[in-house]
Amino acid sequence: MQDPAALYPALSRVEPSLAELGPTLAPFQVPAGTVLFHEASPCQGFPLVLEGEIKVSRSSGDGRTLELYRVLPGELCLVSSSCLFRSQPLSAQGVATKPSTLLLIPPAIFARWLEEPAFRDEVLGLFAERMADLTALVDAVAFRKLDQRLARALLGRGTVLSLTHQALADELGTVREIVTRLLRRFEREGWVELAREQVRILDSPALRQQAGGEAV
Repeated sequence: MQDPAALYPALSRVEPSLAELGPTLAPFQVPAGTVLFHEASPCQGFPLVLEGEIKVSRSSGDGRTLELYRVLPGELCLVSSSCLFRSQPLSAQGVATKPSTLLLIPPAIFARWLEEPAFRDEVLGLFAERMADLTALVDAVAFRKLDQRLARALLGRGTVLSLTHQALADELGTVREIVTRLLRRFEREGWVELAREQVRILDSPALRQQAGGEAV
């Protein structure tokens, strides 16, 4: 496990320091699939990811989910920050995608740390970065055809993807039936080969051309 101060340099100047907080702020480990926070629940603290990865997503009333972003070691969670800033319920859900190690900073400590300019600047810098990511996501959802987005989602993951149609649907914020229909079309075109919980890429150039189609 990496030193939290190495991952988050601004922590070297906050008061109280991690050393002063001592054993009351011990890192904890969670297995993949652990739900760390639920949408519409009160925020229990500010998570610092030391190992692993956290997926943050929103869900709809019909069971669909849309991934907003992922938090890696050294990064900060926008949803947790905004919740603590405004004392409002969480606006999304966080799930560990792999075994992860975290520190959960109590809300009162987070508020004190914000008084340190270096830490406050780091959090505000996060807002700027995440807002750019979310703007790109809105553009993709609102202005790109689903077949373009699916082709883009298949690229950059190797030639064999071990994932379900439902997992792709969740990633794209749509329903499994539509993803299945599009994948079968891709298969008919000779771009992919489908098997149980597996997609084999046969023609990456064709998928890249599909992914780069004009927005609608």
